Amino acid sequence: MSGLGPGSSAHIEEELDQIRRYEDFTTTDWVKDAILERYRQSSVQNLNHNDKSWRAWWHLTFETTESWIVVLLVGAAIGLNSALIAIITDWLSDIKMGYCSSAWWLNQKFCCWEIEEDEGGGCDDWNSWSQFMHAGPNVYVIEWFCYVLWATLFATTCAYLVKMFAPYAAGSGISEIKCIIAGFVMKGFLGGWTLVMKSIGLTMAVASNLSIGKEGPSVHMACCVGNVISRCFKKFKTSKAEMREILTASSAAGVAVAFGSPIGGVLFALEEMSTTFPNRTMWKSFFCAMIATIVLQAMNPFRTGKLVMFQVSYDRDWHFFEYLFVIVIGLFGGLYGALVIKFNLIVAQFRKTVLKSHPIAETAVLAFVTALIAYPNVFLRIDMTEIMGILFRECEGAGTENYHGLCDKSETGRMVILLFIATALRCFGTIMTYGARVPCGIFVPSMAIGATFGRMIGLLVKSWQESDPEFFLFASCRPDMPCITPGTYAFLGAAAALCGVMRITVSVVVIMFELTGQITYILPTMISLMITRAVGDWFGSGGIAERYIRLNGYPILDNDDQVFGVPVSHVMQENMTVMTAKGMTFRKIETILENTNFQGFPVVEDIRSMILIGYIGRSELRYLLEKARVNKKAHDETICRFTPDGDEPEILTNIDNEDDDDENTHDLRGSSESLDFGSYMDQTPITVHPKLYLETVMDMFKQLGPRVVLLEEKGKLKGLVTVKDVLKYTARIESIDSPSMPQYSRACGGVFDKLSVWINKRQQPYTQLQNRSSIDVNVESHELDGRL
Repeated sequence: MSGLGPGSSAHIEEELDQIRRYEDFTTTDWVKDAILERYRQSSVQNLNHNDKSWRAWWHLTFETTESWIVVLLVGAAIGLNSALIAIITDWLSDIKMGYCSSAWWLNQKFCCWEIEEDEGGGCDDWNSWSQFMHAGPNVYVIEWFCYVLWATLFATTCAYLVKMFAPYAAGSGISEIKCIIAGFVMKGFLGGWTLVMKSIGLTMAVASNLSIGKEGPSVHMACCVGNVISRCFKKFKTSKAEMREILTASSAAGVAVAFGSPIGGVLFALEEMSTTFPNRTMWKSFFCAMIATIVLQAMNPFRTGKLVMFQVSYDRDWHFFEYLFVIVIGLFGGLYGALVIKFNLIVAQFRKTVLKSHPIAETAVLAFVTALIAYPNVFLRIDMTEIMGILFRECEGAGTENYHGLCDKSETGRMVILLFIATALRCFGTIMTYGARVPCGIFVPSMAIGATFGRMIGLLVKSWQESDPEFFLFASCRPDMPCITPGTYAFLGAAAALCGVMRITVSVVVIMFELTGQITYILPTMISLMITRAVGDWFGSGGIAERYIRLNGYPILDNDDQVFGVPVSHVMQENMTVMTAKGMTFRKIETILENTNFQGFPVVEDIRSMILIGYIGRSELRYLLEKARVNKKAHDETICRFTPDGDEPEILTNIDNEDDDDENTHDLRGSSESLDFGSYMDQTPITVHPKLYLETVMDMFKQLGPRVVLLEEKGKLKGLVTVKDVLKYTARIESIDSPSMPQYSRACGGVFDKLSVWINKRQQPYTQLQNRSSIDVNVESHELDGRL
């Protein structure tokens, strides 16, 4: 932009930022943002080069360390938030079973912390609800009833809070975070109110024993923390690239505190979250994950020194014949992932079309049914993180503890049946529950399913070896020590199931390594995950996060999306709204902005020739029209020109300048009868030939990140293409059809209508509060049409 000084540049960029605040469901132009950032850094260096004062030195020092200060604050806040959620979740989970008579705010473990329990004994300070009702200890029916009642109450309260105050707090959030890091704008999704409601709701959702976990939502909450803190610093308000680095580092820290795995968190961010991962982003992610883990360990929420409840260690090696069962576990992981992804997407489509008006009733029914079925089975009744800690453990060295019968040889048959039932029911529960309108993740449920299946296989193999030790497979087993460790099978099953549903491999291996602290089982884990990934990809590419992105219609290209031999002209938009270099009146431009949602417009010499001369964004046009009304007193018939400027443009930057004057005489050139917007026009937009192959343009979108690519031939504009155009085309040629809903959908919807009558009556007084909350994410896909 020519004719703009540093002071006016900062003023203009601040006003443009205010305009962009209201542009929701759009995409970021990473090419333009990169240019802005380079010019901003260049301006900072030039200012400090010419000024040798201590203030200039301090400004440069703060500019250099500002990002690291933000990362430090974000990491500490993420660790603190994770510790508080872990403490509250444990307390709420135990409340379903009973309460501490000596101190009601303590969970069962802390209530009985100093009491040595004999085998078969109990803790006098911890009372069950049947004792509270003076019906005697361990009255099964009463405890079952209270368990179901508390679980339903927690889930219903959570769904109510989410619907009324923060609709964006529902779900996992990983799919949306991936889109936001890729450049998709979703106002309010990373806001402070979403963080508060998701933190509160997650504790109740997990405590309700629904088949959901907190590890996925922890990524969303971590990114909310990163967004809220970074927005307090001026630099991150205007630089999308800097914000992307903070969000990537926050996602790494979220996984780090969820699994107690800082390196695994960094690799997760690299493998799953961000398509752009330069070295500086890796260092910031590493630092943020480290700080978050240190704070979590300092808080020590479990008072055991462990970062998560299912940390474990093993002291025995594998036998070569056990790789046969590793393959079986890998096959299960792949089949499980394919099964859950396929049927959960059908449920999600049903939820979007039929149940979207009844989120509270749906959650209440899910919690009631889940608790009713889960209580009789100990592997479903106990919190998933706690049961994984039990399933991972070895029986040898456990003393008198038999871990609910797992270490009792006489109970092997019953344990195998219970583990099989737990695997099947939790798998069904995960399919039905993931995606409900409460904070929910799929990491821990998948790991719990894999752990129960793996422990079942381990028990069967161990029983086989003990009953027939002379069988040739077991020739390497020593008779004087245990040969099979069922806990390791549970460990491998958890890794395989997580890989199957998320389709991530390297980060899972590292996470499991950090959980055990040993390298003995890295090779079996790698083999199992390779088989899982191969089986899963055979059924369809992409994990559940990628599939939800496609389901919701978010404009992001996956690395696996490929189209070969198709010219980009088959995808381009030919009917375009353009600006002409001459002859455009002020009123005509205002009318175009009012009647369209396009985020930018090609500029041509005239409609007849269609000679391309540039591209101008919607935000810039809105800013120019507002300034023209105020400063130049333009009227409806004022002629607006887009004259290419021969001078090198000075990009809008946001640089502090103490000598900034209040006058903006260079914002516009011309009089009230004629205005020239040419200096605000991008005179070098990305253009390609219509015959260029589409796969090349797709690579440009993935690697450069432009908002739009213009198609020109011999200087004439032929069309334009956006990411959404490419996605529509790929969806059409791949014949991706949404799962059809059965004809009894309306009948199901009628049932939920009746179940939610009493809830709807109670919601009426709060309609004003609901209007103040974020936009319901159920309408996101409809909002996207025509906005790019």
